[in-house]
Amino acid sequence: MPIRIPDRTKYHLITFGCQMNKSDSERIAGVLEKIGYRATNKLSLVDLIVINMCSVRQSAVDRVFSKIGDLAKLKIKNAKCKIILTGCILKKDYHKLKNKVDLIFNIRDLPKLPSLLKLAKSKNEFANYLSLSPLHASISSAYVPIMTGCNNFCAYCVVPYTRGREISRPAEEIINEIKYLVKKGYKEIILLGQNVNSYKGTIKNQKSPPTQTEKIKNKKSKNLKIEKSIDFADLLRLIDNLPGDFRLTFITSHPKDLSDKLIKTMSSGKKIMPYLHLPVQSGDNEILKKMNRGYTVENYKKIIRRIRKKIPGLSLSTDVIVGFPGETKKQFENTAKLMKQIEFDMVYIARYSPRLGTAAANFADNVSQKEKKSREKILTEILVKTALKKNRKYLKKTVEVLIEKNPRENKSNAGRIKNEFCLGKTKTFKTVRIKSSSLSLNQITKVKIVKIGPWGLEGIISR
Repeated sequence: MPIRIPDRTKYHLITFGCQMNKSDSERIAGVLEKIGYRATNKLSLVDLIVINMCSVRQSAVDRVFSKIGDLAKLKIKNAKCKIILTGCILKKDYHKLKNKVDLIFNIRDLPKLPSLLKLAKSKNEFANYLSLSPLHASISSAYVPIMTGCNNFCAYCVVPYTRGREISRPAEEIINEIKYLVKKGYKEIILLGQNVNSYKGTIKNQKSPPTQTEKIKNKKSKNLKIEKSIDFADLLRLIDNLPGDFRLTFITSHPKDLSDKLIKTMSSGKKIMPYLHLPVQSGDNEILKKMNRGYTVENYKKIIRRIRKKIPGLSLSTDVIVGFPGETKKQFENTAKLMKQIEFDMVYIARYSPRLGTAAANFADNVSQKEKKSREKILTEILVKTALKKNRKYLKKTVEVLIEKNPRENKSNAGRIKNEFCLGKTKTFKTVRIKSSSLSLNQITKVKIVKIGPWGLEGIISR
């Protein structure tokens, strides 16, 4: 059994990066709380600061360096404070940062954290750190990682180097975690993976009769145990069939692996949200080839046509990189053209920055920062128009909204919350502001939309 430390021992957790990093931080918090640490935002009282970093973009790494510099000043005043670093870390960043913190470790070694802190010997019960119990930051929405790592090696991306190759969690483990969350009252389950579409898991002890292949494989066994391989569409269907009142969605999908089977599963699901995040990255075939994305613009557009036909009310978001090495104005214009054609609900636009170790780092970064910024602005202007068009269909409609924030959460709002707004999400992942302070967190309420903007909706409680 781990040695529990005094409850007065405090920790503070700082997270950079994507939803996967946020999910990892929930598991870090789970480990620390289990061995007796308690969270605090008062840095003057803190004993341990954990930074969960991201090496995917240089800007995020720069923020980590800056944060560590600020925290070094804190350590002068608070000598007992220790700083540890984990997360998505490139080797070059690891070597630069290891002497600036008290401890640095791979996120996959999270089960060993108690022994790394020299509090107790770790039995390292879990081969995969994703098996650890998380401490969820929200009471309404829960991230559930189904896999980690990536096999795609996109030319600009460090994930295969920081997280390694793909590892899928066993389906039973995922399903049991979701059953627990639903029992606890979570209304939104978000499945996570660098490429959820390539999930390859196994499922045991199913009630369905074995196939002929399974019978032959197990013919020598007296007690027939069925274990069969399942893909992401199978997993999604199994979760969708679980009892309980919850919404189900997932991020992130890769276009080259988005099958007709998955589209059919999404369209027939009772709990699956009509929302898809499908990164396109560029609207030019030559750039997509240089990025090693494995599909063409035509492939992508065909997928969108198929899924919109099956799910007419689908909300669609994407990622786009501007200024990839060698991107000409004509190639950029192809991306702008694609954005106009597809009319995304949301686009997350990033200016390309080289990451050492990736294939693209060997290309000349020959698009100036000024030009990248200009291209980002042009795409943002297109997005504003298409997002407004997409949101306009909600005007005067009544939708179900899951309440995720209300002004009562913030004690500083006391005495002035009459004019504050609650925030929530629709089934299509639209953010809704509701002029009310009486709505409870994690409740689903009907809201009439009275105002729209490119980044969200505004409504009143439907009577």
